[in-house]
Amino acid sequence: MSDVTQLLHALDAGDPKAANQLLPLVYEELRQVAAIRMAQEKPGQTLQATALVHEAWLRLVGAEEQRWDSRRHFFAAAAESMRRILVEKARRRLRVRHGGGLERVDLDEVEIPGGVREEQLVAVDEALAELEREDPKKAELVKLRYFVGLTNRETAEALGLSEATVERHWSFAKAWLFSQIRSSR
Repeated sequence: MSDVTQLLHALDAGDPKAANQLLPLVYEELRQVAAIRMAQEKPGQTLQATALVHEAWLRLVGAEEQRWDSRRHFFAAAAESMRRILVEKARRRLRVRHGGGLERVDLDEVEIPGGVREEQLVAVDEALAELEREDPKKAELVKLRYFVGLTNRETAEALGLSEATVERHWSFAKAWLFSQIRSSR
């Protein structure tokens, strides 16, 4: 059993020191996951990868009744937490009270927009929730590929599947999500 898994079990058992010992072991890996995710966001984000890791960490260790079976389960929960944080932030920006999707732009720094738009992120999240109801395994695959930025090989390792199966499921999930998003417009 790895050090991380042992500390996760100690944290589950209520050991108050376990969280302090766990953070240094997983911080850099969480930071890399967050950096990959933030690289997919459009430029000019106020949320940085470090802040995303910290907020996800607080949600993970501060949650009541949270249990992790393994290191993989912990990182899947971390990826889900980061996804939820980004979706909540996108929804908040889309509200009329917060500008309804309008952005403040310094005319001297106008660039061609790139990355994922908030509307697109919310639409993907809603379609993903539907896919999760119908096929949780494919939904988890989408979270790891789209929101965490894992490769097919890394996703296969994380889910315990062959790389060929991941490729088939990824192709199906992309088509299914596209169809759902398109029909909801």
